[in-house]
Amino acid sequence: MYNQNTHTGASFSLRNRVGRVIWGLVYVLLFRFSPKPLHEWRAFLLRLFGAKVGHGVHVYPKVNIWAPWNLVLKDECGVANGAILYSMGAITIGMQAVVSQGAHLCAGTHDYTKSGFPLVTMPITIGDNAWIAAETFIHPGITIGEGCVIGARAVVTQDMPAWMVCAGHPCKPIKERILSGSGRSSAVPLDESSTVC
Repeated sequence: MYNQNTHTGASFSLRNRVGRVIWGLVYVLLFRFSPKPLHEWRAFLLRLFGAKVGHGVHVYPKVNIWAPWNLVLKDECGVANGAILYSMGAITIGMQAVVSQGAHLCAGTHDYTKSGFPLVTMPITIGDNAWIAAETFIHPGITIGEGCVIGARAVVTQDMPAWMVCAGHPCKPIKERILSGSGRSSAVPLDESSTVC
């Protein structure tokens, strides 16, 4: 990291900070108030700032994006209005994955064991076909497996497995996700009383 003592200086380089100022202006003037259907326009703006954006990506205008150059958005994924992509570190959202309104993906934290309280960044990876439901909080360094569903307002503090429905605070696997007509075998839920919103 650029600076190990956040009490005496910025955690990021001047280049990074200037880039975020420019992005902030573009966001306010050209991104945030663009009409909802103009997904290709917003994808274009994100690419201008270094994001890797696949085909058919739907990022809505009121998504809060900290640093586009730390984003990988794979084909046909969607990020809803009100979601926060706090991309101090890398955030990857898989093909046809959905991040719902108000979800917060936080790719940075601080090392409270050191007197300088230095920033620590860790990547977040959302697998293909996963669904991050409304107002979920995902901690730095988390991987959400392919096809995994994270229930509304869950707090995810550890990796979640593929093709499972997970929920809670802290988030934990509840039952297998079964796609109708997929031929996937049924599994007994880990907790019959649990529900996912």
